[in-house]
Amino acid sequence: MASSTRENAVTLSVTGMTCASCVRRVERALSKVEGVETATVNFAAETAQVTLGAPVPVESLVRAVEKAGYRAVPVTARDRRDLSAEARASLLRLLVASVFAVPAVLLAMAMDIAGLHLFGDPVLHGWLVLALATPVQFGLGWRFYRGAWASLRQLNPNMDVLVALGTSVAYAYSAWVVVSGRHGTHMYFDVSVAVLFFISMGKYFEETSKGAASQAIRALLAQVPATATVLREASEIELPVEMVRVGDRILVRPGQRVPVDGVVVEGASTVDESLLTGESVPVERKPGDAVIGGSVNQNGVMVIEARAVGADAALQRIVRLVEEAQGSKAPVQRVVDRVAAVFVPVVIALALATFAAWGWGAGEWQQGMTAAVAVLVIACPCALGLATPTAIMVGTGLGASRGILIRNAGVLERTRGLDVVVLDKTGTLTAGRPVITDIVPVAQFGREELLRLAAAAESPSEHPLSRAVVDAAADGGLELPPATQFEALTARGVQAMVEGKLVQVGNRAMFEELGFGLKPLDETIAALESQGRTVAIVAVDGSVAGLLGFFDDVKPNAARAVAALRRLGLRVVMLTGDNERAAAAVAAQVGISEFRAGMRPEEKLAYVRELQAQGLAVAMAGDGVNDAPALAQADVGIAMSTGTDVAIETGDITLLHGDVAKIAEAIALSRQTLTTIKQNLAWAFGYNVVALPIAALGLLNPLFAGAAMALSSVSVMANSLRLRTKAPALARAAGNEYTAPVEGVLHVNRGPLVAMVAAFALLVVPLVVFTGIDRGWFATRGGEAGSHQGPHG
Repeated sequence: MASSTRENAVTLSVTGMTCASCVRRVERALSKVEGVETATVNFAAETAQVTLGAPVPVESLVRAVEKAGYRAVPVTARDRRDLSAEARASLLRLLVASVFAVPAVLLAMAMDIAGLHLFGDPVLHGWLVLALATPVQFGLGWRFYRGAWASLRQLNPNMDVLVALGTSVAYAYSAWVVVSGRHGTHMYFDVSVAVLFFISMGKYFEETSKGAASQAIRALLAQVPATATVLREASEIELPVEMVRVGDRILVRPGQRVPVDGVVVEGASTVDESLLTGESVPVERKPGDAVIGGSVNQNGVMVIEARAVGADAALQRIVRLVEEAQGSKAPVQRVVDRVAAVFVPVVIALALATFAAWGWGAGEWQQGMTAAVAVLVIACPCALGLATPTAIMVGTGLGASRGILIRNAGVLERTRGLDVVVLDKTGTLTAGRPVITDIVPVAQFGREELLRLAAAAESPSEHPLSRAVVDAAADGGLELPPATQFEALTARGVQAMVEGKLVQVGNRAMFEELGFGLKPLDETIAALESQGRTVAIVAVDGSVAGLLGFFDDVKPNAARAVAALRRLGLRVVMLTGDNERAAAAVAAQVGISEFRAGMRPEEKLAYVRELQAQGLAVAMAGDGVNDAPALAQADVGIAMSTGTDVAIETGDITLLHGDVAKIAEAIALSRQTLTTIKQNLAWAFGYNVVALPIAALGLLNPLFAGAAMALSSVSVMANSLRLRTKAPALARAAGNEYTAPVEGVLHVNRGPLVAMVAAFALLVVPLVVFTGIDRGWFATRGGEAGSHQGPHG
């Protein structure tokens, strides 16, 4: 699946959304803008990903969102909103509100349930409770009134309407009782205040969790330094990293972070790239080696030449891909969208039906109002809206911190049903850096002459075997003549004119197709292949000049990776264009019993289709170049990447630095993320299905309903965040060492949590006690502890 390019994609930060209904409204508003192809809103991240089919001014997109009743601003990855800061602001509002809310609830319960009045004066008591409840109703409640008004203007009611309607009914009725002087009539200030407080508390927890879920990307971006030391005209200039240009030379001292992607031109060092790969072992970097922006230079001074800056840098591209993944929707989300479209209107209709049924059917209008309020405030579309995006945000963010890029949410579902994993050999199971081990001249050619001509013909090619030939010639100090009329024969070899001679270098299949007689070389070729060598034949002017033997080391963790895939219940197959004997040697080393050799790219594609025709779901892992057709055909394409090349943009899953051991971990993480989504949805649907009838039957105090509604959203967020605690187990089950991601990625501040639990207890404990008195739970031998039976039920 191709990603959106920067030119045809816009990311907006959207504020004011409160539930899944808001998501649909924003998506519809954006989709109606001429030129917009798709619009996907992530409720958890509070962002909208807009794909454009034609140029559209960003202002038009912002106006469309604002017309729908929300606020939007265009953002880049670096300036994405800090949701944790918004959570801190919500906490401050809650703490201020608790000064009014806690005494209001306690005094209201004391009056309505226990019949106690301050100074024995019911009039003073009623007015005092009204004075305490009013700031809460219009302070904490303002966000709900504002959201409700905006949604009603669009004729698309959302969760804000439920909360505003339910609490306003309780508050208005109670205020009327106080103002009209109807002393002794039951009031519901405790309902309106406690419900607003509980739901606002739930919103705070949501915001805290959202901030934690999006922290992975923010932590990655924070690793890029703000400035770079640029060398110009023999002097050092400190420049903002945004001003660095391709070609600039940058000085990086020990302990500093590399500011941009580049290539080492002077010096050598070891570099810590764990922020991108999750691997704790530093890697050596010398002149000619690539370095990634954000990695840490450990012990040497390096000068690097900038090759990619700004949005083109690997880290920014990775962040963009992760954001796209977090904004995508899993197929199962379609069910949620359909439910969300009718959820709030159905709940309002149910509340009205409840009120009417109690009033006309049982003559209990006051009980009907209590039950209707409970129906309104216990319904939780937030849990539905958060169930999928929060799990996707945590799962994809966690994957990014482990060097695993998951393209979109649809990949998660396809990964769960995998039956077969097909592995390319070169660059996947082997290091992809073959070296020449054998040079076997034939006829009048010497070793150096054979290598010189072969290297000259191979020099225009970027194939790993071609690079090995050229490197061997360079190591031998050979000067290479220019090659002309170069031609690459896919999966076969190359040919070119060198010093007036036709030089051809390729595999046996190529020369057999060209009609060469290779019988005399059979024994030598077989001897080399039996040692696991890849053999290339060299011909000059139509005559065989010699043989070259290559060896590519198997990756140290390849056997462990194959074993981990088998533990996941997957069948493992190796495909290679190499010869049968070399393939067999590698397969034996890594523990694969099923393999096919001598396969061209189109034959790999045909094999994947053959497996799919048998009803099997197939994952294909390869380097994203020769294996591109098979990767595209597979149910899940897994691209092995160096972290800076174009392979980052290919495949459903990309493994940074081509770590084969991450294949099993990527599959395990994808499956666990999908499991979490299904758990969240089961809870969100189950909660509403069970809670709404209980509330309608009058069996639920509205205060408990408000608390349950708040906690239902929090439980979904908490379950999604549990994914992070599973990360070490998933890594170790796949046979990988686990190191914690960048500091801050998994950190959650527990201080506010403790404060809010304490505030929660201040309301809930008295609520339980007074309700117990009201219902006679604390009966004594002498009679009931409380005789007043209020309409809380």
